[in-house]
Amino acid sequence: MNYSAEDTDLDDVQPPHVEILFEDEHIVAIHKPAGLLVHRSYLARRERFFAMQMTRDLVGCHVFPVHRLDRPTSGVLLFAKSSEVARALCEQFADHSIKKQYLAIIRGNMHESDRLDYALKQEFDDLGDKHVDPNKAAQQAVTDYQPLLNAEIPFSSGRYPSSRFGLVRLSPHTGRKHQLRRHMAHLRHPIIGDTTHGDGKQNKFFREHFGINRLWLIAKSLQFTHPVTQQPMHIETELEAEWLDIFAAFGWDDDQLSSMPSMLLS
Repeated sequence: MNYSAEDTDLDDVQPPHVEILFEDEHIVAIHKPAGLLVHRSYLARRERFFAMQMTRDLVGCHVFPVHRLDRPTSGVLLFAKSSEVARALCEQFADHSIKKQYLAIIRGNMHESDRLDYALKQEFDDLGDKHVDPNKAAQQAVTDYQPLLNAEIPFSSGRYPSSRFGLVRLSPHTGRKHQLRRHMAHLRHPIIGDTTHGDGKQNKFFREHFGINRLWLIAKSLQFTHPVTQQPMHIETELEAEWLDIFAAFGWDDDQLSSMPSMLLS
């Protein structure tokens, strides 16, 4: 999986598959595949496909983004169909009343659940943020984390004869840039495939051993109040097939997965 189009004839690029998870006259939620940008950006002038435009074409009307997912992150992405609904949803994100849950594969085994309250300095883009004060104070960032499964495989990825990995559930209470990736790196359990904050040696091992190149982070579910009907909403997506391939390689069978209530993200 290659996220760059620099060496590719764009006319030959096939569009990624975008699945609608929920739609009514006010909102639409999709499963964004890893590698797809949410919207056009000055950083990706050569890109041809964007989640916002693809969703617009699927539903036949303009859509308004109300939150973001990093390009390499897959999972639930929510849009509004009007500026009024978008404003209401943005307010829910701003007051942290929307519940977001992610799954990630991390370096090492984790055994304890906890909450990390660790402020993060804002990350800047050289071009887009050139007028922002680089001395801006760190912003509060809070993430709950819960280990789900641990694995040890008999292959060396460093100085030890075996390699350990974990599956964790992450619930951010704030929305800082790269928050989950930076928080897990702070805990010394970086997310596999994170080329910015992760472990390059582990990323290379994982990529070469399993033959899959991606960030192992998925936005699994969103819970919020419908901005028009006021009904509670719970939108959840399925794991992509490549996750199940990794689970099988780790020896996590159906019995282990199905007997774990926390996998349901309820």
